[in-house]
Amino acid sequence: MVVFAGQGDARRSMSLLWRADRPDGQDRRPGPRPALSVDAIVTAAVAVADEKGMAALSMRAVGERLGRTAMALYTYVPGKDELLDLMYDAVHAELPTGRPDTGDWRAGLTDWARDTLEFQLRHPWVLRVSQARPVLGPHEYAALDTLVRLLNGTGLDAAVLRRLVGTLSHFVRGCAGTVAEARQAAAATGEADEEWWFARSALLGEVAPDFAERYPSLSAMEAASAPQPPDPSADPASADVPHLEREARRTFEAGLGVLLDGIEAAVRRAGAR
Repeated sequence: MVVFAGQGDARRSMSLLWRADRPDGQDRRPGPRPALSVDAIVTAAVAVADEKGMAALSMRAVGERLGRTAMALYTYVPGKDELLDLMYDAVHAELPTGRPDTGDWRAGLTDWARDTLEFQLRHPWVLRVSQARPVLGPHEYAALDTLVRLLNGTGLDAAVLRRLVGTLSHFVRGCAGTVAEARQAAAATGEADEEWWFARSALLGEVAPDFAERYPSLSAMEAASAPQPPDPSADPASADVPHLEREARRTFEAGLGVLLDGIEAAVRRAGAR
């Protein structure tokens, strides 16, 4: 299920997103402190989405978590569309932005990619928010600014950097989506990864006995690079990681290395010119 941000009232959404320019991020009118706040509603909404997924998010569900009715929330947030924008931007505050400038852009981008992957896995619902229309909030911009600053260390021109921002962001997001789905697969289907693969790979030899002849390149690659089982002695925690997640994480590390190698090659070419 893809969700598009920015569907609420533009002025209300942008005003709420950028409300943090006030000292405490709230309307400082005189009088008793209100029982609810925008921040409290956003925090509760994020908790609902983290625990139950985007499909469970509603003003009613958020209200119940706060011990209020849905109607009580509308004084602070106009509706679910505006709430989604606020949630999306709020969680992006978790991403590190004050990375020291060590002069090693490759190490910085590696840390950025790994941090972003883990952030998206903590909040897998953010992967359902389409990138076609950004939220345009302060924390989303801060995260983007951090990535651009790291890429500036390559010395490549702005036109190239713009494309690298998209390439790296899409790569990490795609890998995070695969890991998130791998975590959900067993619970959703009632079948562990190993059971699923064993049952179907055994049948594949029966229904397609000429598989290797029909797909020689794929078969050769699979034969030469069969996934290795985890080594509990080296990493005890790896034994509890689903097979699909292990493979997705290995793909992430390998792919990230290749992407950074490509950026290094571009830097060398630019220097030669």
